[in-house]
Amino acid sequence: MKDPATMFDTPHSAIDERLSDTKIAAKKVQVFYGDTHAIKDVDINIQPRSVTAFIGPSGCGKSTFLRCLNRMNDTIDICRVEGEITIDGEDIYDPKVDPVQLRAKVGMVFQKPNPFPKSIYDNIAYGPRIHGLAKNKAELDEIVSSSLQKAGLWNEAKDRLDEPGTGLSGGQQQRLCIARAIAVNPEVILMDEPCSALDPIATAKVEELIDELRTNYTIVIVTHSMQQAARVSQRTAFFHLGILVEEGLTQDIFTNPQDKRTQDYITGRFG
Repeated sequence: MKDPATMFDTPHSAIDERLSDTKIAAKKVQVFYGDTHAIKDVDINIQPRSVTAFIGPSGCGKSTFLRCLNRMNDTIDICRVEGEITIDGEDIYDPKVDPVQLRAKVGMVFQKPNPFPKSIYDNIAYGPRIHGLAKNKAELDEIVSSSLQKAGLWNEAKDRLDEPGTGLSGGQQQRLCIARAIAVNPEVILMDEPCSALDPIATAKVEELIDELRTNYTIVIVTHSMQQAARVSQRTAFFHLGILVEEGLTQDIFTNPQDKRTQDYITGRFG
């Protein structure tokens, strides 16, 4: 067996090339909830058009850090974020950055499907309307149909566009929420345990969809399922007690972790 210390030996030129290919860069990110220090000194580079999975035990900070990437933590009064997060080199915490515009660029899909209490059509059309992305009804129709197609939901929804989104099955509702995120032309899609409320068949469909979407979007997924992380992601980051313990190629994290805490987690010794 290869010595673990040499498994990650990479020529410097390859490392430099990889780091220059960065969509999201976080440096020394800290998150505080009042006096509680929830995230400590997180540094990570997230590559474009790929899936990065955040794994770790409950309460380890993975969802808290995910919400830093589109400033969702701004909505919590006692939450304070320090450090730097850039997307395409732009500091997303710069006072000039409008969080509403940022959240159009960095879409989010939550743990529990949360369609609006509107028709399937209006669920998708809502974002493009408020962001002025369609000049007329024909353009809006096109955005709705293409978003549903990209989310793998068109065939199931095309004859039901006027029906409530809440009338869909759980798995269909989650794909509707993904279509809603896609409709405003995001560059990044954040997914916070998107399959935890779904049955295995619906989960498989969402995982297939994630694999298709990564050709056009940068995807970051928080998952409690290591099997899911192994199936859908190219890179994996392991969080423990608010610390990013280790990050690397998914196959390396699962077959040859460099930190004993990672090893203990993936072999089921804790978590």
